[in-house]
Amino acid sequence: MPLAPNWVYISNRPKTKRKMRVKMRRLAACRGGAFGILFMSKSHYIIRGGAEGRERLRVLSRILHPLTVDLLHRAGAEAGMVCLEAGCGGGDVALEMARMVGAEGKVVAIDIDPVKIDLARREAEAEQISNVKYRLGDIVGELFEQEFDFVHARFLLTHLPDPERALENMRRSMRPGGVIVLEDIDFRGHFCYPDCTAFLRYVELYTRTVACRGGDANIGPRLPALLGGAGFDNIQMNVVQPAGMSGEVKLMAALTMENIAHAVVSEGLATQEEIESLVARLRDFAATPGTVQSMPRIVQAWASQPR
Repeated sequence: MPLAPNWVYISNRPKTKRKMRVKMRRLAACRGGAFGILFMSKSHYIIRGGAEGRERLRVLSRILHPLTVDLLHRAGAEAGMVCLEAGCGGGDVALEMARMVGAEGKVVAIDIDPVKIDLARREAEAEQISNVKYRLGDIVGELFEQEFDFVHARFLLTHLPDPERALENMRRSMRPGGVIVLEDIDFRGHFCYPDCTAFLRYVELYTRTVACRGGDANIGPRLPALLGGAGFDNIQMNVVQPAGMSGEVKLMAALTMENIAHAVVSEGLATQEEIESLVARLRDFAATPGTVQSMPRIVQAWASQPR
């Protein structure tokens, strides 16, 4: 059954029921017991979407480009493959995959944000890349034919209350011997130097807001176990973490704090005034010579569909 927008469907499977009951209690606690709004009108994705959110994703993609491209090659992306990019955001990784698979391959890229999908289509047309198709879609609720040789998702599972269901759908979409590649965060590894109270508060607010929406900001180390639980074989992993004393990597904390402001305020975790102060202090810290900022620790995991 297709999912209606902004609704959560609960499986009748006993294990799924138990997991959802636990998540309901956690979500209710985040909202001070305001339980009646859990299943309507709230996105699990806490970061601002639309055109403004796309600009943040451009910076993020430039930082991560060499790491993700290396991962895709290592996992086996090659010419002629049919690929799925789940939660494609602005479409940067999908474009890179389209270049890798060439004219004889193709990429299907899905996301729940119609503005980002429209922008991604325009950018693909401007670059004259015709073997990528962007469309609205939700990997949790959408069912595909068994058609893909290669599936990739970056920073997607962290936002989902039921990442197992998403992986189940991904596996069903894959041909025997196909490859799945995941990249996701572990916010516990996020660091700066010297210590900065604004940075520590940002890490706290991001982690708590994701939890309030049913996600896990520290899901990265779970990826191999999630892949194994979904039935994949030949599981491998790697850990990467961009950091620096200059450049765009130092901008990401302030950009992200700014882009989660609405979700943080709506969950009652901070005021708009506090967030504006945090953003200003994070920018000042980034601009201070000699300071260091990192991205969250990123776990990369890949595996294959049994033949």
